[in-house]
Amino acid sequence: MNDSDRIESERRLAAIMFTDMVGYSALTQRNESLAIRLLEEHRQVVRQFLAKHNGREIDTTGDGFLVEFASALDAVRCAMGIQSTFEEMNAQRPEEDNIWIRVGIHLGDVIHTGRQVAGDAVNVAARIEPLAPAGGICITAQVYASVLNKVEDLFESMGMPELKNIATPIEVYRVSGFGKAASTSVPIRKLLPRDRVAILPLTNIGSDPADEYFADGMTEELISSISRTKGLRVIARTSVMRYKRSNKSINEIGRELNVGSMLEGSIRKSGSKIRISVQFVDTVSEEAQWSHDYDMEIKDVLEIQSDISRKIAGALQDHVLGRARRSEKGRITKHPDAYINYLRGRQLWNQRTEDSLKKAIGFFDNALKIDGNYAMAYTGLADSYATLAFLEFMAPHEAYPKAREAAEKALALDGQLAEAHTSLGLIKFQYDWDWKGAEKQLKKAISINPNHAPAHHVYADHLKAMGRFDEALLEIEKAQELDPLSLAISIGVGHVLYLARRYDEAIEQYQKAIDLDPNFMITHVWFGRPYLEKGMYQEAISELETAVKLSGESTLALAMLGHGLASAGRGDEAMKILEKLKERAKTQYVPSYWIAVIYNGFKDKEQVLHWMKKAYAERSSWLVWSNVEPRFAWLRKDADAAELLKAMKFPSR
Repeated sequence: MNDSDRIESERRLAAIMFTDMVGYSALTQRNESLAIRLLEEHRQVVRQFLAKHNGREIDTTGDGFLVEFASALDAVRCAMGIQSTFEEMNAQRPEEDNIWIRVGIHLGDVIHTGRQVAGDAVNVAARIEPLAPAGGICITAQVYASVLNKVEDLFESMGMPELKNIATPIEVYRVSGFGKAASTSVPIRKLLPRDRVAILPLTNIGSDPADEYFADGMTEELISSISRTKGLRVIARTSVMRYKRSNKSINEIGRELNVGSMLEGSIRKSGSKIRISVQFVDTVSEEAQWSHDYDMEIKDVLEIQSDISRKIAGALQDHVLGRARRSEKGRITKHPDAYINYLRGRQLWNQRTEDSLKKAIGFFDNALKIDGNYAMAYTGLADSYATLAFLEFMAPHEAYPKAREAAEKALALDGQLAEAHTSLGLIKFQYDWDWKGAEKQLKKAISINPNHAPAHHVYADHLKAMGRFDEALLEIEKAQELDPLSLAISIGVGHVLYLARRYDEAIEQYQKAIDLDPNFMITHVWFGRPYLEKGMYQEAISELETAVKLSGESTLALAMLGHGLASAGRGDEAMKILEKLKERAKTQYVPSYWIAVIYNGFKDKEQVLHWMKKAYAERSSWLVWSNVEPRFAWLRKDADAAELLKAMKFPSR
């Protein structure tokens, strides 16, 4: 096999377009010569637009085309051009000479073998093409996410049709304004994906409020066990816990979380006995698919939790998938107090403030004092130290080695723990700048547990640092599907869009995050960035002033406000912030990166590079995006700046 053959057999992300002439077979039977003439005209028009929009014609299947595009936007614009041309031609012809085609477009992984392509992306595009009306265009949710706000036309969701031989439900959109007004040739049923499962917080219906911890712990165990069932996509704990004590119906929650299946239940303790009642519900019909009561004596709380969660996970896999599930050993502890400390630590870690992160470390340490072999507590420690460094609350040289030690201890206890591989991948990415090693760890985590939302989130962070924005967007959207109410993930979507220079979409996404929680400080910090790049200084400064207020004047928020003020020409105010941070640095850690960011607002090249070099020596996490960060674009051609990027050994793009 030569090198060109080897390259052609590799996987790559591509937009695949299928087209098909409407009624061609019937026309051939009625008037063969007319059919041949219209077919040739059709091919000339299609090929004209393929050349214009960089489409690669892979195959001509009788009256249709199979085409590959490197860009989903090119594919959609090509389809719109083709359909507009046929519409104009048809308006000037007798009806019997009209040419109508259908178009389907999907974005995904394809496998190249010579000039041919194969894989799910090809299959999905072929399946959605017949859903389009004559003269219409159908696209998948993946394409929709890539082209939204980039084309003038609007899109209409057609729901999630059942696609033959496609296991995972996919939302399909129709491009408005194209196609006959008649309904589609294939009926669409509004469906919610049945393989997406939400485990609602179990209700404590006993008389003792102290049993609430047991109910929450049981919920956590169920999510953990069922998420490791291959073929199911399970919503993360941070999203489902928002429905604790909610009065919303099963159908409402199903639509909000985009899940077709839901597990709900209750716990009642009475003396030495416990009853756990659960039922598996279809969220569209709200009908129970199965239910079961588990009655037993209380001997060891955690053994009960683990045992019942395995039984329910097994019942669910039998009901939905009919296949066995692999267990993981490092997730459980036999000590209830260790588990409770772990749960409290994770709750605090999710808040992402300096105080909450340091308190979280205390709880994880307590868990490990009780059970030194509790691998999940080590992952909590690793994530807390890494987040302290990432948010610049602690110097990287101080925090990341502690994070690495904890992650490696977790892996030593359980090498198949997805959380631990995710933690180590994050450290290799943000601190070691080991790009290949990080990707290996993150892919390992995803292969072990495809339902682990943080693994998809961190992998998206890695991909966008490599400039692979389309892949990053797909990955962060997978994380959001699994944890749709996570603030950190919602902000992560905005960060991909911002780095990809899709500023209007980033602004829209950050607004969605604020709608989730207007008091989450970090959202307001990052909201300022797309506004600044668009020159919308008043809006940017308003968001950044809110962040400063919410954070109690954190270094991160102050630095971003200083950058915004300097960019807006309010240099005196920016200098006051700069001096405040320099004074603060005499008594506590103040990252050099953020000093560089303020000077960047002044476009002071000498000072920016001076402080960026200091940030490099400190191994600031934020340098991992310096190669793609819009705010530093004006420095890219500078020799000293190029030398700094070269030292980080970014892969060539």
